[in-house]
Amino acid sequence: MGAHELSALLWQERELLEMLVFKLEEEQLLLTTGKTRWLQHATREVESVLERLRSAGLARTVEVASLSGDWGTAADATLRELAAQAPDGPWGDILSSHLAAMTELTVEIRTLRDANQQFLRAAARSTQETLSRLNPDAGLYDSRGTSDTPSDNAHLFDKDL
Repeated sequence: MGAHELSALLWQERELLEMLVFKLEEEQLLLTTGKTRWLQHATREVESVLERLRSAGLARTVEVASLSGDWGTAADATLRELAAQAPDGPWGDILSSHLAAMTELTVEIRTLRDANQQFLRAAARSTQETLSRLNPDAGLYDSRGTSDTPSDNAHLFDKDL
C-alpha cells in the first residue's frame, strides 16, 4: 500500500464524480423537458453513484491512514495536506492535480444540484397552482388546522377519547 494505490483510488473517485455530474445533468434534462415519468429512475441512479462515492471515500481514508506513517502526516490528513507533505518527487504535483480536478467537479456538482432543486421547487409550485385552479373553493388552513371552507360532509367523532 502506498502512494500508487492512493492515486488509483483518487482516479476512481474522480470518475465517480464525473459520473455524478452526468447523472445530475441527465436529471436536469428530465426536469427541463417535463419528462417526470423517468425522474425517479434518474434520482435512484444519482443515489447509487453517491453510495459508491461514500465507499470510495472510505477506501481513500484507509489508504491515507496507511500512507501517513511513511510521509509523517496525520492519519486523517486531507488531500491538500498530503500534497503539501509529499516527499520530493512527483507525488506533490500528482496529488495537487487530483485535488484541483476534484474541487472543480465538486463545484460543478453543487451548481447542478442547486439548479435541479430550483427546477423541482418550480414544478411543485406549478402543480400546487394547477390543483388550486381545479378546486377554486378550496380554502386555506388556519392556525388550528381547520379550513375556512364549510363542509357538508358528515363527521364521526369518538367522544370517549
